Amino acid sequence: MPETSPATASRDPHVRALTPLDYGLYATSVLVWGLSWIAMHYQVGQVAPEVSIVWRFAIAAPLMFALAFLRGESLRFSLANHRYFIGLGATIFCINFLFMYYAAQYVASGLLSIVFSLASVGNVVLGALVFGIKISRRVIIGGVLGVIGVAAMFYPELGGLEFNGTSLLGLVFALCGTLSFCIANMISVAAQRRKLPVFASTAWGMTYGTTFVALLALAQGRTFTVEWTVSYLGALAYLAVGASFIAFSVYFTLLGRIGAARTGYTTVMYPVVALLVSTFAENYQWTVIAAAGLAAVLIGNVLVLRTPKS
Repeated sequence: MPETSPATASRDPHVRALTPLDYGLYATSVLVWGLSWIAMHYQVGQVAPEVSIVWRFAIAAPLMFALAFLRGESLRFSLANHRYFIGLGATIFCINFLFMYYAAQYVASGLLSIVFSLASVGNVVLGALVFGIKISRRVIIGGVLGVIGVAAMFYPELGGLEFNGTSLLGLVFALCGTLSFCIANMISVAAQRRKLPVFASTAWGMTYGTTFVALLALAQGRTFTVEWTVSYLGALAYLAVGASFIAFSVYFTLLGRIGAARTGYTTVMYPVVALLVSTFAENYQWTVIAAAGLAAVLIGNVLVLRTPKS
């Protein structure tokens, strides 16, 4: 479980004031996963998406087990607890990634970013349905502002988008991947409420998820190859160590500290980082609409993270 100080332990994690550590974890998650969109671009090529996912988590899972061991977390759990790990592996490390990779083959990355940012609202709704967490109007408004802001920033890319059968299929894939991500968040919250350690839980989840994807790849007749190029191997290293080992450790820790609703807003901030990088790396041209979208995202971020008045 994430460590909390006596001053914060008694406060509801969904409404308490954020600590400097919370802000640090939040910023790290946003930055690391925001940069992963660029890295994933270099994964598209000769290697099948399923195989790239297997390589990614086959590297990350042992690192996560090692970290859990060094932290003194138990790695042995009852079969009842393994149900949570299997659920976590199936939803986030298998279904979520597979659907997002598949969606990227049919729709523009801008639309993919917008759909995934809906997780900021999905976490709030599922949290209310599953755990009875009160829905905060402030968080909902912030989430909606964020989604609208992301859509505005990607407006140039979406301007000429035509919805045909193929793009609609990609949209369905993206929605399924996002929903699976939100369900995984609920499973992680439930596991942490059972006092299951974050890093060991994540390590087992990655192991199960990798196994599921590997079995699917074998059933599809995929060849387990590696693209021996600097771009592919560099992207794989970043996605395995940075976007998987580090980012998931940070994200799930943050989830236990401040709740799914506020943590979920990180999904709105990822595209912002990606576009800021694109400004320098790919000469992204900012417009008045895009700037207004960025302002909406930042305002939404303040609404979600600020401490409500008592």
